[in-house]
Amino acid sequence: MNKILAWLPLLIIAIAYKPIQQATKPRLVNDIISFAVYKGSSYNSPVYSETSAQLEIIIEKVNAKGQHTIVWDKKYDSLSVSLYPSQENAFMQKVTVNNITRKKEFLVVHYILHYNSKGSEMNLHEATVVKDDNTANVAISI
Repeated sequence: MNKILAWLPLLIIAIAYKPIQQATKPRLVNDIISFAVYKGSSYNSPVYSETSAQLEIIIEKVNAKGQHTIVWDKKYDSLSVSLYPSQENAFMQKVTVNNITRKKEFLVVHYILHYNSKGSEMNLHEATVVKDDNTANVAISI
């Protein structure tokens, strides 16, 4: 009987090893970021006839140490602000970022709008943090 009791702790460890190993293994997920780009105003006034906007979108992965890694970026062509679609007809794009370690990493979606009106330039920067969810919707109003 004592021999059986002596082996019991080893038997329990052997049985519990695999579930414990699975529980501590980092879980990788894929995040889907959806963008909707549209004009926030009609821009019909003649003052906007020579005004353009260029959109740049950057997705960064941030780890627990605070290190940022760009995982996706795109710069769209400059376009007259009046030519951007309305909110009902927004330009849509989905981006999938693979292999995010949910407990140790998160995504930051940056978008930068570069406005140019007769040589006067203005930049607008916005950022959205994507945590604890596999899907994010980012609305970008020009």
